[in-house]
Amino acid sequence: MIKFKFYIIFSLLIFSLGETVHAGSEINELKVINLQTEELSMIMTVGKDSTVYFQYFGRKIDDASPYLDKQTYRRIDYGTDPHGYLAAGGRSYREPALRVTHSDGDLNTELAYVTHQQKELTDNNVVQTIITLQDKKLPLVVELIITAYVKENVFTQRVNIINKQNKSVVLHNFYSSYLPIRAKKYYLNSFHGAWAQEMFIEESLLNHGIKSIENKMGVRTTHTENPSFILSLDMPLNENVGDVIGGALAWSGNYKLNFEIDEFDILNITAGINPYASEYRLAPNETFHAPEMIYTYSTSGAGGVSRNLHDWARGYQVYDAQTIRPTLLNSWEGAYFTFNEQTITDMIDDAANMGLEMFVLDDGWFGNKYPRSSSTQGLGDWQVTQDKLPRGIDYLADYAINKGIKFGIWIEPEMVNPKSELAEDHPEWIVKADGRPVPTTRGQWLLDLTNPEVQDFVFEVFDDVMKQSDNISYIKWDANRHVQSVGSAQLTADAQSHFWIKYIQGLYSVYERIRDKYPNILIQACSSGGGRIDYGALKYHQEVWTSDNTDARSRIFIQYGTNMIYPALVTGSHVSAVPNHQTGNITPLKFRFDMAMSGRFGMELQPKDLSEKERAFAKEAIENYNRIRDIIMEGDLYRIISPYEGKGLYAIMYVSKNKKRAVVFDYCFEYQGRTRNSQSIKLKGLNPELDYKVTELNVEKSGFWGNKKVFSGEYLINEGINPQLQKIYDSAVFILEAE
Repeated sequence: MIKFKFYIIFSLLIFSLGETVHAGSEINELKVINLQTEELSMIMTVGKDSTVYFQYFGRKIDDASPYLDKQTYRRIDYGTDPHGYLAAGGRSYREPALRVTHSDGDLNTELAYVTHQQKELTDNNVVQTIITLQDKKLPLVVELIITAYVKENVFTQRVNIINKQNKSVVLHNFYSSYLPIRAKKYYLNSFHGAWAQEMFIEESLLNHGIKSIENKMGVRTTHTENPSFILSLDMPLNENVGDVIGGALAWSGNYKLNFEIDEFDILNITAGINPYASEYRLAPNETFHAPEMIYTYSTSGAGGVSRNLHDWARGYQVYDAQTIRPTLLNSWEGAYFTFNEQTITDMIDDAANMGLEMFVLDDGWFGNKYPRSSSTQGLGDWQVTQDKLPRGIDYLADYAINKGIKFGIWIEPEMVNPKSELAEDHPEWIVKADGRPVPTTRGQWLLDLTNPEVQDFVFEVFDDVMKQSDNISYIKWDANRHVQSVGSAQLTADAQSHFWIKYIQGLYSVYERIRDKYPNILIQACSSGGGRIDYGALKYHQEVWTSDNTDARSRIFIQYGTNMIYPALVTGSHVSAVPNHQTGNITPLKFRFDMAMSGRFGMELQPKDLSEKERAFAKEAIENYNRIRDIIMEGDLYRIISPYEGKGLYAIMYVSKNKKRAVVFDYCFEYQGRTRNSQSIKLKGLNPELDYKVTELNVEKSGFWGNKKVFSGEYLINEGINPQLQKIYDSAVFILEAE
C-alpha cells in the first residue's frame, strides 16, 4: 500500500443524490479531509452547517485535526470562509466557481456536504476522492473530484454538475476548480504572445480585485495566452527557492483563470472553461463534465513546479509518452507548395543520408479540381493531386521505408477553403451566423464540429489518409484559424451558446475514435504553430508544434516558456534555413542545431541548400542528438540562466533520473564584450558523490579548457563550468557521464 493518510472524523451522514437537503440542516460532528501526496497536503473540513470549507494547500501536514477547532475570527457579514467549491448565492459574493439559474428561477446555490468516497485507481500511485455536494433547497448535485498523484506531488480537480430537477437549469459559471490561497503577497507569472511569439513570460504582483487569464477564440487558443500559470508566494519568482504553485487546465477551447484577492488578503483562484457567451442549458438528469485543472506545489521554486508537472505529464497525460520521438525532416520550409514527386524523393534521400529517422510531407499534396497550389484553395478535398504526385502517397511512403526511414503527412481536417468541392457540396457544415458574412482567415472557413456529420467527416479524412499507405507512421494535424462570427446550423436557437463547448467536445470525440482505431500512430498537435499547447490536446497527441517561428534566437524564449509547464518530450523544435519567412536573423548552423537539440529535434529546410561541410556537420550533430535524446525526453529539467535575466546568456540542463548522465545547453545571444569572457554555470541535479566526464558536442575542437576532463559532482555543483561564450550566437552543448 502507498503511504497516503486520509483523516475522517465524523458520524457518517449520507443523503441520496435526489434528496433535498433543507436549508439550515446541520450535522452533528465536524469532519476533516486531508488529501496527501508524498510532500503535499490539500485539506478541507466540513462544518456544522454542512458546508465544505477549504483550509490548506501546501507542504505536507500529517495531523490535520487542529483544523477542526481553528478559528479565523472572520465576520460572517463579510462573506463566509473559503469554500471547497464556491457557488453563487447565500452569503457568497465573490467570483463563484458555480453560478446557476435553477428551474424555478432561483439565482442562489448553497452547496451542502452529502458524502465522499475514496479509491485507488489502477495505478496505486493515484488516489481519487469524490466529494458529493447538493444544493440545500433544490436537487442540483455537484461531484468535486480530486485526484492525487502521490509521487509526482500533483493534484487535479474537476467537477460533475448533475441536474436532478424536473426542468432545465442554466449554468452560467461552471469552473473546474476553486482554490483559495493564503500568503502575504502573490506574484503571478503568466504566458502571453501571438502567432510566432508564443509563451513569453511576464510577472505581475497581484493587487486587490480580479486579474484574469482568458481566451475567447474557440480554436487556436494558446497563441496569445496559455491556460496555465506559476504563482510565487511572498516573493518574486525564483528558479530554485520559494513556495510556488503551478497550474494548468486540460482544455483546448475557451478558458478563463481568475485570480481575486479579497479584503481578507486571500487569493481565490477559479479556473476552467470560459463562461463567455456559453450559458449552458442542462436538461433534467443531464450531467455537465468540466475538464481537469492540474495543480502542483513546490518548495524549491519554479524548477520544482516544472519537474513535478513534467513527471506527471509523462506518466499520466501525454499520449504514449514512452514512445521514442523520431528525428525528422519536414518539407514545409524547404518546399512550401511548390514541389513534385522528385522534389520529395530527393528530400527523403537527403534525410536518410543525414541520419534522420522520418520524413514528413507537409501542406500542398491534395486537391484536383482545385489543386492545393496555395493556401486559398483545395482545403477539404483530400484527394492526392495527380499532377504533382502521379504515383500517390503509397509510392512516397514505400520509398521512405526502402531508404530506412519512416513517413508522415500533414492534414488540416477541421478547416475548408471557400474554393473547394467540400464547401460547394456542404455549405451547411460551415460555422456561420445566418444572414451575416462569413469571414475568412488564411483564406479558409471553419467546419462545425458540433455536427455529428462533420465529426464523421473529420474522422474519415484521417482514416482515408491512413488508408493511402500502410507505411504512414505520423500525422501532423494542423488548424490555421479561430472562430469568428459564430453560429451553428446544428444547434437550436436557444442552444447557440453551447457552441464553444460542443465544438471541443466534438473534436475530442473524433480524437477518441481515432485513438481507438490507430493507437500507435504519432500525431502532432499543430495549430498555426503553438495554438494548441495545452494538456487537453496532449491527452491525444504525442507532441505539439511549439511555434511556426523556427528562428533559433526566438526559440530561446518560446521554448523557455513552454517548458515551464510542458515537458521537452512534446516540444517540436526544428533547424530551419536562414533567413526564413519569420525572421531576417542570420544565425550560424551550429547555434540552430544546438537550440533545436533541446527539444524533439527535427529539420525544416531544403537539404540541397546546405554545403557539403554543413551536411557533414548535420550528420554528426544528429548522431550526437541520438546519444543524448533519452536524457532530454525523460530527464529532469534545471534552468541555470534565464534568458530574461542573463544579459544575453541562457543555459539549461537535463539530468537522467539515476543522475549518471546529464546534458548542458549554453547559449549567447547578445555580444558579451571584453569584460565578460566567460560565464559561470553552477550545475544542478547531479550526485555530489559521483565523478563526471564532461565532453563538448557538435565541435571539431572544443574551446573549453575542461573538455574531456573528469570532475567531481561536488565541484560541478558548487563551482561549475565556465564556457567561453562571448560573441553573439556562440553556443555549447556538453554531455556529462558518470565515470
